Amino acid sequence: MEHIDNNEYSLFLSLGSNLGNKENNIEIAYKLIEKQIGRIISKSAFFYSLPVGFDSENNFVNSVCEVVLNINVYDAFAITQDIENVMGRINKSSGGVYGDRVIDIDLILFGDRIILNDNLIIPHPRFHEREFVLTPLSEIAPNRIHPIYNKTILELKKDLDKKLGNDT
Repeated sequence: MEHIDNNEYSLFLSLGSNLGNKENNIEIAYKLIEKQIGRIISKSAFFYSLPVGFDSENNFVNSVCEVVLNINVYDAFAITQDIENVMGRINKSSGGVYGDRVIDIDLILFGDRIILNDNLIIPHPRFHEREFVLTPLSEIAPNRIHPIYNKTILELKKDLDKKLGNDT
């Protein structure tokens, strides 16, 4: 686990919104994250993407941030769920069924930790397959190593770009 300072650890979060004022929704979520979870030390630019896994007329705005945690990662996860609820997210994705959302917050990486249990999986099991996560993540943490695949975020992005035919 990457140790930052006195029991503080680095957590990467992916945020997405495809309803309402999408950019503003992410900015509101960032403020709530800073107030309730920890200090945001880096944020990506906004990345605009089509919905993945479902049809919608509403495109997404995505962003990734790095937060210095001084709370338990399980508490951070619970707080992200609360932030989604407070901001108006009603339906959670389940069983591979996705839908429109005011805000979606996923825990992507937590230092070099691997957490696999019924409540939480870190690293996020599909982020390496998602351009809307890898593109903003490669902007703020290109050399971060995926603890399972042992590749940098930039290497994972290049692999995905090849798979998607984006390699130029």
